Amino acid sequence: MKSERPLLVATLNQGKLRELCELLADLPLRLLGLDNFPAVQPVPETGATFAENASLKAAGYARQTNVLTLADDSGLEVDALDGAPGVFSARYAGEDASDAARRAKLLAELSSVEEERRTARFISVIAIADFNGSILNLSKGICEGRISFASRGSYGFGYDPVFVPHGYDLTFAEIPPAVKNRLSHRAGALREARGFLLALTGPSHGR
Repeated sequence: MKSERPLLVATLNQGKLRELCELLADLPLRLLGLDNFPAVQPVPETGATFAENASLKAAGYARQTNVLTLADDSGLEVDALDGAPGVFSARYAGEDASDAARRAKLLAELSSVEEERRTARFISVIAIADFNGSILNLSKGICEGRISFASRGSYGFGYDPVFVPHGYDLTFAEIPPAVKNRLSHRAGALREARGFLLALTGPSHGR
């Protein structure tokens, strides 16, 4: 029988929430989003690294909700831009900029960069905190690839339409979600996180 232990998947990004819930759907946990807690206050992402931001969000939302909490911080590092946008990926074109505006700025910055120098990677760090805000687990995933010359595809969100994973000619937004969920940085980070969460639910659910 499926455990009713709740897990808050703490993100305000609806695309990320949908992706995380898809990747966690088969776990014996009851998945909740921040919309289940209307009084919750956003946790500022003031860390200098993905790990710091993931930990801040997991701990901050767990303390507010008194629920086991999983938070992801992720972003895109482009070698020709010295690792930018990095931890500022969501704010690359300004606090309230759209995904399209962020992609447009990135492509403009790389407009004179030839294909072999357009290497990049997506990075995801997932933090899990208990109900009082103590960090229980940190895991990291990386997906290497390159930046395309134009946005392509209708799947995904964020920088997916301009990111071509290593070994593919399609962007993440052209690859069906079921395939992306095997390749992505977030899937990589979740492999370890899933094992940790399964252990929390008891040995009868382990594999």
